[in-house]
Amino acid sequence: MPPDLYFWTVAVLAVFIVALSKSGLLGSLGMVAVPMMSLVMPARDAAGMLLPLLLVMDAIAVWTYRKDADWRILKIMLPGAMVGTLIGWALWSFVSDAMVLLFIGIITLLFILDALLPLRKKLEGLPPSRPWGAFWGGFAGFTSFISHTGGPPFQIYVLPQRLTPVIYSGTTAFFFAIVNTAKLVPYFFLGQLNVSNLTHAAILAPLAVVGVMVGVWLVRRISVKRFYQLTYWLVFLLSLKLIYDGAVGVFMPGAAA
Repeated sequence: MPPDLYFWTVAVLAVFIVALSKSGLLGSLGMVAVPMMSLVMPARDAAGMLLPLLLVMDAIAVWTYRKDADWRILKIMLPGAMVGTLIGWALWSFVSDAMVLLFIGIITLLFILDALLPLRKKLEGLPPSRPWGAFWGGFAGFTSFISHTGGPPFQIYVLPQRLTPVIYSGTTAFFFAIVNTAKLVPYFFLGQLNVSNLTHAAILAPLAVVGVMVGVWLVRRISVKRFYQLTYWLVFLLSLKLIYDGAVGVFMPGAAA
């Protein structure tokens, strides 16, 4: 396959998956975007290219779910997320993408295994804990800054609340819209918003819009039970993928290259 065709095939698939994820349909599956794009460009450049697209998707999702967010949860998580964003900026040059992927993959897998235990059934629906929410909000802000992988830390706190699919999607939309907006200034000073990245983002923007709208249409028609079954299974599969990619990058960097 010609290099340009290969690049655009991977980019289109990655952006469409992220767009469906932004609608709330695919949970954290949008995390695969940076790992996928790293097949055709450096991971840090991929993060820079994706940020404008994420903001376009966020704007659509926020408008669509403007009346559906759980602001109690957002008020608990967002302060921590801002701190996590600043930490990510400070550690940008010291933390590798592979390290982040491996750590997130392990945490996410433990989260899914924990969800299968009887104790989780007793915890679901309880009022959100502020310290617990601030911690996972900070973790989500940090990992989102490094490689747009803030979904699992966010879900570890929010999924047990058993929100309806629409409220869950709206809460997710507002959280990441605010977090991604906060990343603009740091990304600019880190040189991630260069002409090449912005040009690619502009070309892919229409696809991002279509993907979010398709996802929103589906979210409003899926049952709560099937929504959470789909989300948990996708996050489980994603955790295995992240652990593999992260382990290869950390322990076998030559193979990752």
